[in-house]
Amino acid sequence: MKQRLITGIIAGAVFLGLCFMGGLWYHLLVLAMSLIGFYEFARMTKIAPFGGTAAIGYLGVLMFVFPWNLLDITFPFSWEHVIWLVMLLFLFVTVFSKNKTPIGQVSLLFLASIYIGMGFMYIAESRSTPDGHGLFWTFLLLASIWASDAGAYFVGRKLGRTKLWPAISPNKTVEGAVGGVVIAVLTAMIFALLSNGLLPYGNALLIGIACAVIGQLGDLVQSAYKRVYGIKDSGSLLPGHGGILDRCDSWIVVFPFVHILSLLPY
Repeated sequence: MKQRLITGIIAGAVFLGLCFMGGLWYHLLVLAMSLIGFYEFARMTKIAPFGGTAAIGYLGVLMFVFPWNLLDITFPFSWEHVIWLVMLLFLFVTVFSKNKTPIGQVSLLFLASIYIGMGFMYIAESRSTPDGHGLFWTFLLLASIWASDAGAYFVGRKLGRTKLWPAISPNKTVEGAVGGVVIAVLTAMIFALLSNGLLPYGNALLIGIACAVIGQLGDLVQSAYKRVYGIKDSGSLLPGHGGILDRCDSWIVVFPFVHILSLLPY
């Protein structure tokens, strides 16, 4: 418990401090987190994390998360083109290896490059939105996700009776999930109240629901594939907390979701 607390304080201070500063250093931190996340995914799916095939996945993640705009570099491709090119490179591997690298393996790595790359891309970009309020939007989403986690945990412990999805995560309950939604919505509403009109209450309601529902589903997604591979944590980078994917499983689905649905009013 002591190790978990110390790790949480140090990691939280570094992340939130750089997030508050913003700019290139924060973006580089998110980039490093994304590459570590891809390493964890490759490793836990029994794929050589530093092999030639995995290198294509790192390249895909790098193209998504690299701070092109902050360095005034014009990115030569659209994101649709990046996805297609990464897919093509992975498919070429199956040919050049004469099927020693099977389609199932490259499919997993391709999935990971999109799942992790786009997730962390939106985490980084949320801090540098064109309206200049990126810090507010980032803290809004993080606080709502954390509130959902805390609400689900404490309400589940106190009132939880009905198992939510025991085959995937035996400790989660329906009552806890509902509690997480309520607390996340209340948190988003507080941000709206303090925003001086920047965040309409209608958007806050939708953001709170999205952070809770999509965030909890993101947690279940990772619980599902960790159960398939028989592991408890995606990595050991953060003692007592697991790996980057363990800590960011909700983030990398919530941030893209709210941007794609244009829930942030900027």
